[in-house]
Amino acid sequence: MTHELHSWVASANGHPDFSLHNLPLGVFSRGEETPRGGVAVGDFILDLGFALEAGLFQGEAQRAAELAGQTTLNAFFAAGTQARVALRQAVQALLRADHPQREHLQELGEHLLVPQGACRMYLPARVGDYTDFYVGIHHATQIGRLFRPDNPLLPNYKHVPIAYHGRASTLGVSGEAFKRPKGQTLPPGQDVPVFGPCRRLDYELELGIWIGPGNAQGEPIAIGDAAAHIAGFCLLNDWSARDIQAWEYQPLGPFLSKSFASTLSPWVVTVEALAPYRRAQPARPEGDPQPLPYLFDEHDQAQGALDIELEVLLRTPRMEAQGLPAQRIALSNTLNMYWTVAQMVTHHTVNGCALRPGDFLGSGTLSGPDADSCGSLLELTQGGKQPLQLPGGETRTFLEDGDEVIFRARCQTPGLPGIGFGECRGRVLPAG
Repeated sequence: MTHELHSWVASANGHPDFSLHNLPLGVFSRGEETPRGGVAVGDFILDLGFALEAGLFQGEAQRAAELAGQTTLNAFFAAGTQARVALRQAVQALLRADHPQREHLQELGEHLLVPQGACRMYLPARVGDYTDFYVGIHHATQIGRLFRPDNPLLPNYKHVPIAYHGRASTLGVSGEAFKRPKGQTLPPGQDVPVFGPCRRLDYELELGIWIGPGNAQGEPIAIGDAAAHIAGFCLLNDWSARDIQAWEYQPLGPFLSKSFASTLSPWVVTVEALAPYRRAQPARPEGDPQPLPYLFDEHDQAQGALDIELEVLLRTPRMEAQGLPAQRIALSNTLNMYWTVAQMVTHHTVNGCALRPGDFLGSGTLSGPDADSCGSLLELTQGGKQPLQLPGGETRTFLEDGDEVIFRARCQTPGLPGIGFGECRGRVLPAG
């Protein structure tokens, strides 16, 4: 039996991403209008500002809509779970097929429901800080095996959620292109580095996490409370310059190889929308250490994992010229995370570090155990030794100018229609 919510917005019924079971939030504009908050429903965006002017929300939902309708979602994220739930329930009720005023709502037309195709999307929030984790154990193992065949995982990996501080200034939204980065690299067989465009440009398939209320400096977030500080999720492509990274990463880790561009999908899929797709955290292999007490919570272990299918597609300029669709090159899942999101949040704050509303976390590359589930070209091509075969005889070891990478994500569970994240799309431009 399928418990599906039906809408008077026809395109929402059966929509692969944005049915009434999802209702993600984002920031959009049409033409020269000021950016403002909205909710994705079918092929449209519910304009929260107009809905407020039309008196469609009352009470707590009205206050939540006022926060979510601003030019960024930071204030809405800060309001926490109660505001998200109030707005979600009100929007669901407003859009249901059995709403008593559906004819009046339909008459509001594009003032209330703006076609997505007519809109520009923005980063949903002003990001103060961005931290990228490394919780995809298959990625960590496969990358480690390329460089350290006898010791692929370093000893700390299974004890502590590894992360580094990223660069918030170069986070961009889906659809934007970026220039191939330049930097220092050390060519094979040489002792002196050279400067020039990156030659081993890669993507990284990640889950993005938006922080909600956050914590005061010096007041760590306990593992049992961490879920209340997570506002929602998106897709993240953490573009990587592998040759620059190989030269610079010792002893302090990534720097210019990661800070030139990261692409986010524009819609924030809320914690509430993902509730039906929560799963038990996969059991650790026999012999692996259990998390230290500050990272262990029974409820988090029972419900802290997410079952989200992740897809990577690639389209080259030649494929585009020939009218060929993007080709799927990988299919993975967030169940490949060795640490839960709650564990990431708790560890981030255990030393007293403050997280603020709108801060952003990346999961790290979420590869699966098989070749067709690799979340980066570095793994998929074995460091460039086994080229990827594409339609028309093309091959790729790493990304070339004009290549477009597309991420998609879907959630499915018995008895409910699936929901999706929309696309995370980015294109490589020649170096400046």
